[in-house]
Amino acid sequence: MQNFSATISFMKYLLLFLTLFFSACSIKNYERNETKVIILKSPKIKFADTGYIRSTDKSIALEMFVAGQRVETIEINHLICIKSGCMSKSGFNAEYLHSSYPRDLLQNVLLGRVIYEGKNLVRTPEGFEQMIESSDVDIVYKKTVQQIYFKDRKNKILLKIKDL
Repeated sequence: MQNFSATISFMKYLLLFLTLFFSACSIKNYERNETKVIILKSPKIKFADTGYIRSTDKSIALEMFVAGQRVETIEINHLICIKSGCMSKSGFNAEYLHSSYPRDLLQNVLLGRVIYEGKNLVRTPEGFEQMIESSDVDIVYKKTVQQIYFKDRKNKILLKIKDL
């Protein structure tokens, strides 16, 4: 009988742990809310319409709408969560973008931050540009006041975010 009560106790703690773990994808109070025109094309994702980028210093949500209806939300904090569930940032890259990308690439692009630790960074009057070429990627990344533009020609990935 003691073994049974120990199992029940373990199951309670496991349930509590899983609840806390998966709450990473729960509703957040974002400090910044911006309406944008978003184009996102990859082998597995095709989207071009209006969206919202909601962010805090530690997390970000990309909400995508078509004809006023939300079709997808990508929430990023220590995990990346979409309709089908949560996964690691590296797992998301491998599944939806490219496995060679740094784990924080999507978050940095959505926030208009430098990528690849500032490799080939050129400051411009309106922002910056990065051109990154390797055996795995051929990236053009530009950030201006009005737009974020990320294109990987080798892997056929485009992310363009413009002010509305």
